[in-house]
Amino acid sequence: MTETSIAIPPPRIVARDAHGISRKDISPNALRVLYRLREGGFAAYLVGGAVRDLLIGGHPKDFDVATDATPEQVRGLFRNCRLIGRRFRLAHVVYGREIIEVATFRANEDDGSGSREMGDEGRIHRDNVYGTIEDDAVRRDFTANALYYAIEDFSVRDYVGGFEDVQARVLRLIGDPESRYREDPVRMLRAVRLSSKLGFSIDPSAAEPIPRLAVLLSGAAPARLFDECLKMFMAGHAETSFLSLEDNGLLPALFPETARALATNSSGALRTTLLQALRNTDVRVAEDKPVTPAFLFAALLWPAYCRELAVLQKQGVEAGVAQQRAADRVTLHQAERIALPRRFSQPMQEIWLLQPRFTQRLRKRVFRLLAHPRFRAAFDFLELRANGNAEIADDVAFWRQAQVDSPEHLAETLASRSSGPREEGEAAAARPRRRRRRRPDGSASGTGPGEAQP
Repeated sequence: MTETSIAIPPPRIVARDAHGISRKDISPNALRVLYRLREGGFAAYLVGGAVRDLLIGGHPKDFDVATDATPEQVRGLFRNCRLIGRRFRLAHVVYGREIIEVATFRANEDDGSGSREMGDEGRIHRDNVYGTIEDDAVRRDFTANALYYAIEDFSVRDYVGGFEDVQARVLRLIGDPESRYREDPVRMLRAVRLSSKLGFSIDPSAAEPIPRLAVLLSGAAPARLFDECLKMFMAGHAETSFLSLEDNGLLPALFPETARALATNSSGALRTTLLQALRNTDVRVAEDKPVTPAFLFAALLWPAYCRELAVLQKQGVEAGVAQQRAADRVTLHQAERIALPRRFSQPMQEIWLLQPRFTQRLRKRVFRLLAHPRFRAAFDFLELRANGNAEIADDVAFWRQAQVDSPEHLAETLASRSSGPREEGEAAAARPRRRRRRRPDGSASGTGPGEAQP
């Protein structure tokens, strides 16, 4: 077993007049937790991303607190507190929809009590060894996330040079980068996400090991990777996060089939569609409009779906069967890496499987598709695919108009389109149906239009 050993430097105290953090920008509930802990005789600091974001003029949505109180002691102070986690024991203080996460200072070294578990590969499986604020600072991932705001004198405590790194807009790992990534491979995704979100650069020493250690993500919990994907792609910086995944060699580790499909798509059309979907997602987030993981993953896995579908069709599989089989295979294979809940994977597949139906103009099928609960999402996806494709653009124009036409006018339009020789399917649908009746002996007989009806 290996363990990161990091020297603890003396702290730098950044006085109130040397930084721009103001209490009016901090959640009142976070302040309430800080003051209650101090009144209870414990040290308590605002810590992590909230301090980092406040220093650069941001508006944090989440506020975390670090303290020397144990989780059980925190629960004793707050009736609205619940304890969570096995890998990292935490206290959640709940105020309606807001949760203030309170973590006990973690030690830098194992105390031999068995509260820290590490695998042979260097990955931390459990870490509930408690220590001092100095220990806690060097156990954090990036220097920019290891800053502590003290409520008693409104200063910022810096133990690892994070204050300067925030000013320089750089992400730097605390300790040896390779050892820290092996402790927790998801840190590589956090580096990509935070650099994309904040506009920070990744320090070369932190960026260098990422491509060769990307394979370690295969051992991360699929549910955790799903949560990390939501943070990367649904917070307003989806396009830059995707490009950074590519640049740092992480895309094949996270979306292996999509990466293969993009590499073999010589026209670049699949990549164009994917990036446009991510841009649109960023615009919707900026406009405070809802975004859904189902549509997001439909875009992220569309290249993989198209590649699998082409393989099946080349093997002679019938179109409808090939479409469903390709959707199932891509979903199943991706679930081995990222846990995609069925409430998202099912509508994702429906978005894909509805795409061929936009080429149909038969009256019943048009009205049936318009009434489909997934129509709007599928149509939005069709619009994505129409970029530079005249044939799809014609479908988009028809269905856009179909949504605003009255049913009567749409029916007239469809009738005029089919005034010439009927398509085989429509002609078959127009033929009178043969009814079946029972003979006295119990056998069935068909009755045509000219036969007596029962």
